[in-house]
Amino acid sequence: MLSKKTQYAFKALTYLAEQENGVPVLIAEISKKKKIPLKFLENILLELRKAGMLESKKGKGGGYFLKLAPNKIPLSSVMRLIEGPIALLPCVSLNFYEKCKDCDEKHCGLNRVMIEVRDNMLHVLENKSVADLTGK
Repeated sequence: MLSKKTQYAFKALTYLAEQENGVPVLIAEISKKKKIPLKFLENILLELRKAGMLESKKGKGGGYFLKLAPNKIPLSSVMRLIEGPIALLPCVSLNFYEKCKDCDEKHCGLNRVMIEVRDNMLHVLENKSVADLTGK
């Protein structure tokens, strides 16, 4: 299940993608339009900016805007940034692998099924971008 934080990140990115290219948007506007708590949104946007997905401008006419084109921001990148692992089990994660303490992966049916789930989910998330969330 997606956390609220990840849902809010997708909502904010979608809102920014729908704006005029490169025009900064105030955090308060995003918060109000997308019904995201302001303090929570500030932290999310800061993370997205540090990851190179957003840029910000200070002062009059300032705010946040997309640094990359919406079609250049894969959903998988946002999810990994905010959620961490995409895989449902640590023993099948590509980027956050951890061996299960009580399991032999070679003989684990759950491991095999979760690898298939991970691969299918990754295929979708890596081939869909923020642009796909806008409906444009």
